[in-house]
Amino acid sequence: MLKYIEDQFMVHKALLDTVAKNHSPMIAAIANDIITALLHKKKIMVMGNGGSAADAQHFVAELIGRFQSERHALPALCLAANMASVTAIGNDYGFEEIFARQIEGLASDGDVVIAISTSGNSQNIISALKKARKQGCKTIGLLGKSGGIAASLADHPLVVPSDSPPAIQEMHTTIIHILSGLIEKGVASLSPSEKQP
Repeated sequence: MLKYIEDQFMVHKALLDTVAKNHSPMIAAIANDIITALLHKKKIMVMGNGGSAADAQHFVAELIGRFQSERHALPALCLAANMASVTAIGNDYGFEEIFARQIEGLASDGDVVIAISTSGNSQNIISALKKARKQGCKTIGLLGKSGGIAASLADHPLVVPSDSPPAIQEMHTTIIHILSGLIEKGVASLSPSEKQP
């Protein structure tokens, strides 16, 4: 049992080192695009399935709430969180449209749409990214494995080089926290000056 635990830590440490070495410039570029959008009063929409839906909700919580500093709430939506909309769209239009339909109704030119997917091949993610590009949104992918079809539809396809969904999701969580910190610093001009009580 201890050997398995140690091996898992070593696998995740090696992947973390690889992502840090190879993807830091793209993380910076993603943060800059999100900050620019927010400073221009645009909104951020995040989506994913299963564990990636939880990651999407987590990211939005960091933006709407706060990460580490007191500031104004940032305009962010998790497209997987509204069960009434998700189930209505799934029932009426099919599961592959649950995100695209929301983007059609909510997204405007200059908004940022972030897809989180361990494979990049979920049909609802692909449909949504196509819709987002058509509506003039900046598209970002937090992906895994080879990046899948979603990699070709994202302006910034950040692909975690692993075939293990748990390892990919753990890297996505780390990236989300790094992005949250960078975004918070980048939108400081929007933040209230008063200190947290």
